[in-house]
Amino acid sequence: MTVPAIAIVVPALDEAHNLQWLLPDLARRWPEAEVLVVDGGSRDATVEVVQRQAGVRCLASAPGRARQMNTGARATRGELLVFLHADTRLPDGALEAIQAAMRDPRVIGGRFDVAFDSPRPIMRITAGLMNVRSRLSGIATGDQTIFVRRAAFEALGGFPDIPLMEDVEFSRGLKRRGRLACLRLRVTTSARKWEREGPLRTVLLMWTLRLLYVLGASPRRLHRWYYGRDPAP
Repeated sequence: MTVPAIAIVVPALDEAHNLQWLLPDLARRWPEAEVLVVDGGSRDATVEVVQRQAGVRCLASAPGRARQMNTGARATRGELLVFLHADTRLPDGALEAIQAAMRDPRVIGGRFDVAFDSPRPIMRITAGLMNVRSRLSGIATGDQTIFVRRAAFEALGGFPDIPLMEDVEFSRGLKRRGRLACLRLRVTTSARKWEREGPLRTVLLMWTLRLLYVLGASPRRLHRWYYGRDPAP
Protein backbone atom coordinates (compact mmCIF):
# COMPACT_ATOMS: atom_id res chain seq x y z
CA MET A 1 0.00 0.00 0.00
CA THR A 2 1.39 3.43 -0.93
CA VAL A 3 2.34 5.59 2.06
CA PRO A 4 0.71 9.03 1.78
CA ALA A 5 2.91 12.13 1.84
CA ILE A 6 3.05 14.10 5.09
CA ALA A 7 2.64 17.84 5.58
CA ILE A 8 3.60 19.39 8.92
CA VAL A 9 1.76 22.60 9.82
CA VAL A 10 3.25 24.73 12.60
CA PRO A 11 1.10 27.62 13.93
CA ALA A 12 3.32 30.27 15.47
CA LEU A 13 3.07 33.54 17.34
CA ASP A 14 6.31 35.03 18.71
CA GLU A 15 8.05 31.66 18.55
CA ALA A 16 11.41 32.66 17.06
CA HIS A 17 13.36 31.02 19.88
CA ASN A 18 11.62 27.66 19.57
CA LEU A 19 11.63 27.64 15.78
CA GLN A 20 15.41 28.08 15.75
CA TRP A 21 15.79 24.49 16.97
CA LEU A 22 12.54 22.95 15.71
CA LEU A 23 12.94 23.69 11.99
CA PRO A 24 16.53 22.39 11.61
CA ASP A 25 15.52 19.29 13.57
CA LEU A 26 12.62 18.58 11.20
CA ALA A 27 14.79 19.22 8.14
CA ARG A 28 17.50 16.86 9.39
CA ARG A 29 15.32 13.97 10.49
CA TRP A 30 12.41 14.17 8.02
CA PRO A 31 13.62 15.93 4.87
CA GLU A 32 10.82 14.32 2.85
CA ALA A 33 8.08 16.06 4.88
CA GLU A 34 6.50 19.29 3.66
CA VAL A 35 6.84 21.90 6.45
CA LEU A 36 4.80 25.10 6.60
CA VAL A 37 4.85 27.69 9.40
CA VAL A 38 1.78 29.92 9.70
CA ASP A 39 2.51 33.17 11.51
CA GLY A 40 -0.30 34.89 13.37
CA GLY A 41 1.27 38.35 13.54
CA SER A 42 4.50 37.84 15.47
CA ARG A 43 6.40 40.84 16.77
CA ASP A 44 9.66 38.98 17.22
CA ALA A 45 11.93 37.39 14.58
CA THR A 46 9.63 34.44 13.85
CA VAL A 47 9.29 35.21 10.14
CA GLU A 48 13.02 35.84 9.72
CA VAL A 49 13.88 32.53 11.38
CA VAL A 50 11.55 30.65 9.02
CA GLN A 51 12.89 32.42 5.97
CA ARG A 52 16.44 31.36 6.86
CA GLN A 53 15.48 27.67 6.90
CA ALA A 54 15.75 26.15 3.44
CA GLY A 55 12.73 24.19 2.29
CA VAL A 56 10.30 25.65 4.83
CA ARG A 57 7.53 27.98 3.75
CA CYS A 58 5.98 30.74 5.83
CA LEU A 59 2.47 32.12 5.46
CA ALA A 60 0.74 34.97 7.27
CA SER A 61 -2.67 34.47 8.81
CA ALA A 62 -5.15 36.18 11.05
CA PRO A 63 -4.27 35.38 14.67
CA GLY A 64 -5.88 32.39 16.31
CA ARG A 65 -4.54 28.85 16.36
CA ALA A 66 -7.55 27.35 14.55
CA ARG A 67 -7.34 29.94 11.77
CA GLN A 68 -3.60 29.46 11.40
CA MET A 69 -3.85 25.67 11.21
CA ASN A 70 -6.68 25.84 8.67
CA THR A 71 -4.71 28.32 6.56
CA GLY A 72 -1.69 26.03 6.62
CA ALA A 73 -3.67 22.90 5.78
CA ARG A 74 -5.21 24.57 2.72
CA ALA A 75 -1.77 25.61 1.46
CA THR A 76 -0.12 22.18 1.72
CA ARG A 77 -0.25 19.18 -0.59
CA GLY A 78 0.27 16.25 1.78
CA GLU A 79 -2.44 13.64 2.17
CA LEU A 80 -1.59 13.35 5.88
CA LEU A 81 -1.66 16.53 7.97
CA VAL A 82 0.36 16.87 11.17
CA PHE A 83 -0.33 19.87 13.41
CA LEU A 84 2.78 20.55 15.48
CA HIS A 85 3.20 23.29 18.08
CA ALA A 86 6.37 25.34 17.82
CA ASP A 87 7.42 24.40 21.36
CA THR A 88 7.01 20.65 20.82
CA ARG A 89 9.64 18.17 19.68
CA LEU A 90 8.76 14.99 17.77
CA PRO A 91 10.47 11.77 18.90
CA ASP A 92 12.59 9.58 16.68
CA GLY A 93 10.38 7.50 14.44
CA ALA A 94 7.38 9.81 14.77
CA LEU A 95 6.51 10.14 11.09
CA GLU A 96 7.14 6.46 10.49
CA ALA A 97 4.73 5.67 13.36
CA ILE A 98 2.07 7.91 11.81
CA GLN A 99 2.51 6.25 8.43
CA ALA A 100 2.29 2.78 10.01
CA ALA A 101 -0.95 3.71 11.80
CA MET A 102 -2.42 5.10 8.60
CA ARG A 103 -1.87 1.87 6.70
CA ASP A 104 -5.08 0.77 8.40
CA PRO A 105 -7.80 2.37 6.22
CA ARG A 106 -10.13 2.51 9.23
CA VAL A 107 -7.83 4.98 11.00
CA ILE A 108 -8.53 8.59 10.05
CA GLY A 109 -6.26 10.35 12.51
CA GLY A 110 -4.69 10.28 15.93
CA ARG A 111 -2.24 11.77 18.38
CA PHE A 112 0.87 10.99 20.44
CA ASP A 113 1.39 10.60 24.14
CA VAL A 114 3.03 13.66 25.66
CA ALA A 115 5.92 14.42 28.02
CA PHE A 116 7.12 17.76 29.40
CA ASP A 117 10.64 19.13 29.12
CA SER A 118 10.88 19.33 32.91
CA PRO A 119 12.54 16.87 35.32
CA ARG A 120 10.07 17.66 38.12
CA PRO A 121 8.10 14.61 39.30
CA ILE A 122 4.86 16.61 39.31
CA MET A 123 5.27 17.25 35.59
CA ARG A 124 5.82 13.55 34.86
CA ILE A 125 2.67 12.76 36.83
CA THR A 126 0.74 15.49 35.00
CA ALA A 127 1.80 14.15 31.60
CA GLY A 128 0.84 10.62 32.62
CA LEU A 129 -2.62 11.74 33.68
CA MET A 130 -3.07 13.65 30.43
CA ASN A 131 -2.19 10.56 28.42
CA VAL A 132 -4.56 8.31 30.38
CA ARG A 133 -7.39 10.83 30.09
CA SER A 134 -6.86 11.16 26.36
CA ARG A 135 -6.69 7.41 25.85
CA LEU A 136 -9.92 6.83 27.76
CA SER A 137 -11.86 9.73 26.23
CA GLY A 138 -10.47 9.66 22.71
CA ILE A 139 -10.03 13.44 22.93
CA ALA A 140 -6.66 14.93 21.97
CA THR A 141 -5.16 18.32 22.71
CA GLY A 142 -2.85 20.30 20.48
CA ASP A 143 0.12 19.57 22.76
CA GLN A 144 -0.18 15.90 21.74
CA THR A 145 0.39 16.71 18.05
CA ILE A 146 -2.82 15.82 16.23
CA PHE A 147 -2.55 14.15 12.82
CA VAL A 148 -5.32 13.43 10.34
CA ARG A 149 -6.04 12.33 6.80
CA ARG A 150 -6.73 15.30 4.55
CA ALA A 151 -10.04 13.81 3.41
CA ALA A 152 -11.28 13.60 7.00
CA PHE A 153 -9.97 17.10 7.77
CA GLU A 154 -11.84 18.56 4.81
CA ALA A 155 -15.00 16.60 5.57
CA LEU A 156 -15.04 18.22 9.02
CA GLY A 157 -14.39 21.66 7.56
CA GLY A 158 -11.09 21.92 9.42
CA PHE A 159 -10.74 23.18 12.95
CA PRO A 160 -13.75 25.14 14.22
CA ASP A 161 -13.06 28.87 14.19
CA ILE A 162 -13.28 29.34 17.95
CA PRO A 163 -10.66 31.02 20.17
CA LEU A 164 -10.25 28.11 22.58
CA MET A 165 -11.07 24.36 22.68
CA GLU A 166 -10.66 24.04 18.91
CA ASP A 167 -8.59 20.88 19.42
CA VAL A 168 -11.20 19.31 21.72
CA GLU A 169 -14.04 20.06 19.31
CA PHE A 170 -12.01 18.80 16.35
CA SER A 171 -11.25 15.55 18.17
CA ARG A 172 -14.92 15.05 18.88
CA GLY A 173 -15.69 15.41 15.20
CA LEU A 174 -13.03 12.89 14.26
CA LYS A 175 -14.36 10.35 16.75
CA ARG A 176 -17.71 10.41 14.99
CA ARG A 177 -16.11 9.63 11.63
CA GLY A 178 -13.61 6.88 12.23
CA ARG A 179 -10.94 5.26 14.34
CA LEU A 180 -8.23 7.30 16.04
CA ALA A 181 -4.71 6.03 16.73
CA CYS A 182 -3.37 6.75 20.23
CA LEU A 183 0.38 6.38 19.69
CA ARG A 184 2.48 5.59 22.76
CA LEU A 185 5.51 7.40 21.36
CA ARG A 186 5.87 10.64 23.32
CA VAL A 187 6.25 14.12 21.93
CA THR A 188 8.08 16.47 24.29
CA THR A 189 6.43 19.82 24.84
CA SER A 190 7.37 22.91 26.80
CA ALA A 191 6.41 23.15 30.47
CA ARG A 192 6.87 26.94 30.42
CA LYS A 193 3.25 27.88 31.14
CA TRP A 194 2.84 25.10 33.69
CA GLU A 195 6.01 26.16 35.51
CA ARG A 196 5.07 29.83 35.38
CA GLU A 197 1.50 29.40 36.61
CA GLY A 198 2.12 26.40 38.87
CA PRO A 199 1.41 22.79 37.81
CA LEU A 200 -1.46 22.13 40.23
CA ARG A 201 -3.14 25.44 39.51
CA THR A 202 -2.83 24.87 35.75
CA VAL A 203 -4.26 21.34 35.94
CA LEU A 204 -7.25 22.59 37.94
CA LEU A 205 -7.73 25.45 35.49
CA MET A 206 -7.65 23.10 32.48
CA TRP A 207 -10.16 20.73 34.05
CA THR A 208 -12.42 23.63 34.99
CA LEU A 209 -12.30 25.11 31.50
CA ARG A 210 -13.20 21.77 29.90
CA LEU A 211 -16.06 21.25 32.34
CA LEU A 212 -17.43 24.72 31.66
CA TYR A 213 -17.11 24.12 27.92
CA VAL A 214 -19.08 20.87 28.18
CA LEU A 215 -21.70 22.73 30.22
CA GLY A 216 -22.07 25.30 27.44
CA ALA A 217 -19.73 28.19 28.27
CA SER A 218 -18.66 30.09 25.16
CA PRO A 219 -15.06 29.66 23.91
CA ARG A 220 -14.70 33.45 23.84
CA ARG A 221 -15.50 33.72 27.54
CA LEU A 222 -13.18 30.82 28.36
CA HIS A 223 -10.40 32.47 26.35
CA ARG A 224 -10.84 35.67 28.35
CA TRP A 225 -10.55 33.71 31.59
CA TYR A 226 -7.57 31.63 30.44
CA TYR A 227 -5.50 34.40 28.85
CA GLY A 228 -6.86 37.41 30.73
CA ARG A 229 -7.82 39.20 27.50
CA ASP A 230 -10.36 39.06 24.71
CA PRO A 231 -9.47 36.93 21.66
CA ALA A 232 -8.62 38.56 18.34
CA PRO A 233 -11.72 39.40 16.29
